[in-house]
Amino acid sequence: MVLEVVNHESKNKEDSLNKCLEELNVSINEVYYYTVEGEAGLFGKKKYTTYVTTKYAVKNFVKDFLNELAKKMNTAFNIEVNESDGVISAIIVTDNNAVLIGKDGSTLSAIQTVLRQAIRNYGNFGIKVNLDVAGYKAKRERNITYEVKKIAREVMKTHVDAKLDPMNSYERRIVHTALADFKNIETESEGEEPNRYTVIKYKED
Repeated sequence: MVLEVVNHESKNKEDSLNKCLEELNVSINEVYYYTVEGEAGLFGKKKYTTYVTTKYAVKNFVKDFLNELAKKMNTAFNIEVNESDGVISAIIVTDNNAVLIGKDGSTLSAIQTVLRQAIRNYGNFGIKVNLDVAGYKAKRERNITYEVKKIAREVMKTHVDAKLDPMNSYERRIVHTALADFKNIETESEGEEPNRYTVIKYKED
């Protein structure tokens, strides 16, 4: 399980990128890349090294990673991997969804963290990976959004702040996003992990 990465050095950023694209025979829309600026040489000339991997390669890496996980768990996964707007989304369906999800999504979150780190080991591509099991996250997001909007309306009426139960960073982000456009409402995360929580606060005009 290896992620293919190519790199080229040049005195020009664009040239180092183009050499990589030519080697892979792809367009810029088909890749993730980043450029490292080297120290100036004897005559003050800087060199740039660009590292490139294709979106296709990343999707295959994610599939291989999850298939390897399935083997270790002695089970079978149905895996669908897509890429949109720079985000790799992977959905797993198995006969044992509950085990993969874990309590409050803890196992799913841990797998996603390990997968992201496995990709990060190949370079600073800034690739975003969203892993879900049988639509658990999508359903969880709908439920959280519904509940916090209801709580926010109550805060607007009473002007009394509401402290939510502890949530992981993904769920807290759902809260912040869901209430971002609420007038007279602001959200703030407080506390320390793993008991960090969000407070829904009333804000005067």
